[in-house]
Amino acid sequence: MSSGAEWRVKIQKVSTKIQKNNYISAISNGLMALMPILILGAIFSLINALKLEPYQNFLESSGLKTYTAIPATITTDLIALYAVFSIAYNFAVQLKQQGFSAGILALMSFLLVTPKGLLDDGATKAFGYSWLGAKGLFVAIIVALIVGKLYTYLLEKKIYIKMPKGVPPTVEKSFAALTPGFIIVFVMLILTAIFGATKYGNMHEFVFSIIQLPLTSLGGTWWAMLICIFLIHLLWFFGVHGTLVVYSVVGPIWVALGLENLDAYQRGVEGTHIIGSPFFPVYVLIGGAGATLGLIIAMLFAKSTRYRTLGKLAIIPSIIGVNEPVIFGMPLVLNVRFMIPFILTPLVSSGLAILLTSIGILPVLHGIQVPLGIPVLVNGWMNGGWRVSAFQLVMIGVSFAIYYPFFKKADFEAYELEQQAESKTAAAVN
Repeated sequence: MSSGAEWRVKIQKVSTKIQKNNYISAISNGLMALMPILILGAIFSLINALKLEPYQNFLESSGLKTYTAIPATITTDLIALYAVFSIAYNFAVQLKQQGFSAGILALMSFLLVTPKGLLDDGATKAFGYSWLGAKGLFVAIIVALIVGKLYTYLLEKKIYIKMPKGVPPTVEKSFAALTPGFIIVFVMLILTAIFGATKYGNMHEFVFSIIQLPLTSLGGTWWAMLICIFLIHLLWFFGVHGTLVVYSVVGPIWVALGLENLDAYQRGVEGTHIIGSPFFPVYVLIGGAGATLGLIIAMLFAKSTRYRTLGKLAIIPSIIGVNEPVIFGMPLVLNVRFMIPFILTPLVSSGLAILLTSIGILPVLHGIQVPLGIPVLVNGWMNGGWRVSAFQLVMIGVSFAIYYPFFKKADFEAYELEQQAESKTAAAVN
């Protein structure tokens, strides 16, 4: 086995372990399951807060503003509630246990550790609303994993009420969750009491101050983003889905940052985080992994039939961010010739985006989580207006310029081989 193949096998083993880790997989799959909620909330945020004065005047005068604000309030503003259920559900399902009960117990546990206070009337209790959104996301993740682990462990050890034969499965599952539920409630009450005895007063304040704030500060730095982009594309080069591997680790941080920007956008002010979940599809995946849209445009003008055909097949998928036909069809995987542009192009695009945003030429992205399938330029406009779309257009040209010297030689070699094949065919016919 060659050294390159050995490295590929080793990297694939490590990435597989990361992806198959129950905790990381539950977080990753749980957050991915929230995409419909995030996308709906983001789209309605855009509808509600679109900065066009005549449009805003119409919403206000017609009374529609009250209604267009509601979807964001019950989606992205309550994302921690959806996340704690989804992550615990996925954790239990991975271990072949009943996911719904785990999700419900996790939701209950999250509300147990969430501080409650009295409203102005002095009698009505209410939850601290800020902890139910992005600010409470890390507590939601921690609680979901604790509950998911406790729930599955107790069931695996058969610590539950066993029902007699003939009892309907729904009733049996409900009673099976009862004993784990009691234990989980006591654990959460103990945690609430422990954190209540500290200077932080509750679990949310502790996690936000000690864990979430430092992690988001670290994950929101320009160098952390560039390191992640480098690792993602290095993994892709070895044939590993780098986006899935790296995003499963840093995804919660980027999602939290993006949601904070989205909250600011809803309030009519600019966000404070250059880095966030929308940064990746808007500035890094211009044409897919490796920002290959410029390369595919070059293929459309190739001399060789092989690359010209591949370019025609790949151009539409690439515009919507799907470029597996090029990554595996060209291929770019384990293709040393294209390793430099494949890694360099997204680094240049993201580096310039960070620089131009920091000096105010580009706006801070709104935090709108655009779904896969939204074309390049359109996803930029949705997240920052015409300036972001213009930057994406420039970066397509930069992608073309970076890839073209490498592609030109590959195209010439492919063209030569095609000419030789045609000559041999013609000679054989004659």
